[in-house]
Amino acid sequence: MAGVWRARQETRREIEGFLSIGPVQVAELDLAAEGAQETEGPEKAEGAREARRARKAELTRKAGDAREAGDAQEAGDTQDAGGPGRARGAELRPGPGSAPVTSGTVFVLVRRAGLPIGTVLGQVPEGADPTEVLAGLARKLPGGEPREPLPRPPSASVVVATRERADQLARALDSLLAQDHPDFEIVVVDNAPVTGETRELVERKYGERVRYVCEPVPGLAIAHNRGLAAVRGEVIAFTDDDVVADPRWLTELTAPFAADPRLGCATGLILPARLRTPAQVLLESHGGFAKGFTPRTYDPAEPPADEPLFPFTAGRFGSGANMAFRTSVLRAAGGFDPATGAGTPARGGDDLYGFVRVLAQGQRLRYTPHALVWHHHRETWRDLETQAYGYGAGLTAYLTAILVNRPALLPAFLVRLPGGLAHARGLTAVRATAVRATAADGGATDGTGPAVGVPGGHDSRTHPWPRRLSRLQRRGMLYGPVGYLRARRALRTVGLEAR
Repeated sequence: MAGVWRARQETRREIEGFLSIGPVQVAELDLAAEGAQETEGPEKAEGAREARRARKAELTRKAGDAREAGDAQEAGDTQDAGGPGRARGAELRPGPGSAPVTSGTVFVLVRRAGLPIGTVLGQVPEGADPTEVLAGLARKLPGGEPREPLPRPPSASVVVATRERADQLARALDSLLAQDHPDFEIVVVDNAPVTGETRELVERKYGERVRYVCEPVPGLAIAHNRGLAAVRGEVIAFTDDDVVADPRWLTELTAPFAADPRLGCATGLILPARLRTPAQVLLESHGGFAKGFTPRTYDPAEPPADEPLFPFTAGRFGSGANMAFRTSVLRAAGGFDPATGAGTPARGGDDLYGFVRVLAQGQRLRYTPHALVWHHHRETWRDLETQAYGYGAGLTAYLTAILVNRPALLPAFLVRLPGGLAHARGLTAVRATAVRATAADGGATDGTGPAVGVPGGHDSRTHPWPRRLSRLQRRGMLYGPVGYLRARRALRTVGLEAR
């Protein structure tokens, strides 16, 4: 009883500390105009700015969402030459759905020539110009390597699985319809609906621009498989109904398939759309869904030396809110295991299963940070508890699914098992906070310098991870195999079989 009492007291203290976490503003800062001013002169630089503003207005018009249009107008108002959103050519605009930047803590995505190159966490003093302060931090980031022009991307299909979240879905669809990809379709899969709101939204607002498909059996993998059966594109991309996609997301995510015939899967960058609640800030300060800003290709023919558990640590490859597959490859793999994913007793793991199945077929996987979506993280402590348990369950459920469906991988799994157990302990360990950079290691001491643990950096941390959440994740990992087997039994009652 004493142990239970101590655990409850500890959780109470953790929640009190959690509630003390303040909000963080989200913004984007593009340094592209600096180069234009230096190399092209003021007239050409202003012309480039006008072209960017015109393109932004066109994308907003295509989206057709009054709320997003209002946000875009606010952001555009701050970007006029000489205005508060500009400092020596740098352009600052609020993140999706956010208000214009003011004083306080700001999480900033830094772009150069429109491409994401990193994030910084800055403190804007009262009365200071936010663009000047944040641009000073942004210029300390590596500039990013020049790259060759992208090949023309193959035809693509975007699948969005949803359930009773019409408002969020509308926001996501508006951003998807504004993509600059030359040849794509959008398919909405309505998973086990209890009302007609999603169908009514798609038919009323989006007409022939979006296809509606209903999947009556609950489960994210089942919904994704229904989308896989319906699409026509050479590449199938998946995202969630709680994202806002960058206008170049689909092009950046699918173009690598044209350049590499052995590429079977691609994943992209996921950043927070808002950091308004303690739950959102805490999750992002421990990495969120981000996988960094360095492109990387994973090849099963040449296992990475720094990934001794490859390919079983599939969480390092990306997340289901931002992934694409060569359609023929995913179909040949049998799609996703329907006994995995949210909405089933397994709780998750469907995306990880897909990654490993594709790699097991000898196909490559590419992570590209230039393919960006903004994700609306969950907002409450209870959400984090559910998420922590679900992540643990999904991890071991997907491993169970892989071994059940691909028993040939068992020897490789057993060889990696000791390291895997150590990795699992690390995943669920209580993580301390990182320290703020000082003048000695390149940071500022006046509160405006970058933090060592910047929200959005993979495995960085600016707030301690509660023991309660670590315990829940471990419990979920113990439950995962049981949940997967329960999900397989449940499938048989509706006439489906696990892959």
